[in-house]
Amino acid sequence: MPKAKLVLHTRYVDEQGGLVEMKAYDVPKTPSTLHGFKYSLVYIFKGQRLVGYDNHEHKGDHRHFRTTMTPYVFTTVDRLIEDFRHDVANVKKELGR
Repeated sequence: MPKAKLVLHTRYVDEQGGLVEMKAYDVPKTPSTLHGFKYSLVYIFKGQRLVGYDNHEHKGDHRHFRTTMTPYVFTTVDRLIEDFRHDVANVKKELGR
């Protein structure tokens, strides 16, 4: 069975002290990963996950924004990063950062 291949891993603390971590793996296509990617992108500020995108085994592709979880339509890793960064910018504006 082919192994997962790491295609993205970035982890840093931003200028306000928020943690940003992005991971994506190229994986074999399965019923739970039809597009062939497993990913987890998260923005944590003061111990709280404010933004997250991931595709857990049983939940499929979804997005967390503050306390709300909604389905997410995955197209490409580049688009995923763009959508994630857009949400992080919006939550920072809400926080006045």
